[in-house]
This record gives sequence, structure tokens and C-alpha cells, in this order.
Amino acid sequence: MRVVSLFSGAGGMDVGFEQAGVQIVFANEIMKEAAETYKVNHPNGRMIHAFVMENVKALGVLEKWESVRKKYLQRARQLGYHCVPFLLNATEYGVSQKRERVFFIGIKENADSYFEQHMKKLLEQQKKEAPVIRNLLFPLGGAGTKQNPDTCTAKITFAARPVMRKSPYAGMYFNGQGRPINIDGYSNTLPASMGGNKTPIVDEEYLYGEAKNDWVIDYHRGLLDGSIIPETKDAPDRLRRITIKEAAKIQTFPDDYVFCGNRGKIYAQIGNAVPCQMAEAVARAVIAYLDAKAGFV
Repeated sequence: MRVVSLFSGAGGMDVGFEQAGVQIVFANEIMKEAAETYKVNHPNGRMIHAFVMENVKALGVLEKWESVRKKYLQRARQLGYHCVPFLLNATEYGVSQKRERVFFIGIKENADSYFEQHMKKLLEQQKKEAPVIRNLLFPLGGAGTKQNPDTCTAKITFAARPVMRKSPYAGMYFNGQGRPINIDGYSNTLPASMGGNKTPIVDEEYLYGEAKNDWVIDYHRGLLDGSIIPETKDAPDRLRRITIKEAAKIQTFPDDYVFCGNRGKIYAQIGNAVPCQMAEAVARAVIAYLDAKAGFV
């Protein structure tokens, strides 16, 4: 099967589709560095009779965007596609990241009357458990090595007025918007604004070293019980920003994937991408539907 890829970014969604057996015939991307990354990694491609578009969860569920959603679905119908939005969570498709996204899946002509139910079942069949961050990243080894270069130099300083949440990994304890990652669970959504003080944080000694506890958990507990007073100095050295290699791993890019541009542009490409394994699951479900469509109609 063949596809056209639009607003392609670094090609995360395309990697997933290619891993599902689809070939790309055309791609489109406005960011120069992302386009270069794409060209290096995607020399070939083909096209199918169906389309898949991914966007943020809000477009699929919020009333604020209902008019946009309706116009989009109406336009798809005018073009001859039966289109339905599906809300998916990346953690259910092998991605160690709590990233909820809406996928608009359109089938051109002759979609069966139970298309939505059939597609939900096919997507359900693609689900697989994601590894926790520790198991995913540990093979890379600590930051600062050839295999895992230390690529973010943004300092981590304490916020004088930390924003508290029930979870140690949901609050804002440091200046900037980079939040700590739960090494024994999943990361929050990686933002396209990574590269500076919005880059997520990990405890190096707890992830790769011999520390028995995550420093952030102890700090959070101390803030709650009053045994720790918020400071405005630098955070301990064991806390650092995630590297490009780690961010790409969390987004399930292949280990040998080549990114072009400076560090900031690469972080942005990674954060903007659709997680590859999530895209692969969607592609496999769409292919399975197209293969079985004659039996559904």
C-alpha cells in the first residue's frame, strides 16, 4: 500500500507506517531542519485510498473545537471519505509516554455501516504494554557518553513558589516548565518546546546509578510535610534534562534514526512527532480494515 504524508515533521508517523508495511510516495514539511531529517531517513514511498491525520486530544473532544471538527469531517465527506475521530493513548500501544492524541481515519467510498466499531476492534487488537522508562532507557547508559551524549545544558533551579500536585511528577518544583519523569512509570507528553528549561528532568543516579530512591519523591514529600523549605538555588547535580537520544527513545524512533539541525531544532522535531509505534499500530489497523473491507460491506 502507498501513502502521501503531509505536515510530516521528522517522520515519526511515517516510520510507524513503514514498519507496518506501507510505503511513502510523497512528503510535505515546512521546517527546513525537519525536512532535511525526513529526506535522510525516508528515501522511498507509496500511496493508499484511505487517510490518517493525527492531532492533539483537544481537537477531538473539546467543545471549543467542535465547529472545526465538524467542518473537517464535512470536508472529508465532500471528498468521498467516511471519516471518524479515534482518541488513543500512546501508553496502550507500546509507547512509554502518557500522550493522548486524536486520529482522524478516513476511508474512501464503500466504508461499511459499522466502520467505527470495526476500526475500534482492530485498534484494540494492536494494543501492547509499554515498558517503564527505566527499562526503556537503561540500555543507553548515563548521559555524557558517546552512545548517549549530554545534549541539554539548561540549568535546573528550584522554584521559590513550587506548584504542588498530588503526584510528585505532576507539580512544578523547578523554574521553567520541565517536569520530572517517573522512571518507574511513564513520562508525560514530550513537548516540542524541549531543548531549554522546558526539557523534562530525570534523576541520573536513580535511573543509571545506585540510588535507591528518586530524589524528586523525597523532595515532594518534604514540601508536603513542611520539613523542606523551598529554595532558590541550583538543584543537585544528580538531576538533569533528558538527552536527545532519550527523547527519541521515548518517542520510539529507531536507534539509528538521523536528525538534522541544531539541538533546539532536533528536540522540537522529536516533541512534534507522532510516536512511531503508535503510528504503526494505527497503520496496521487501517490496513487490516482495507484488507477485510469487502467482507464488512
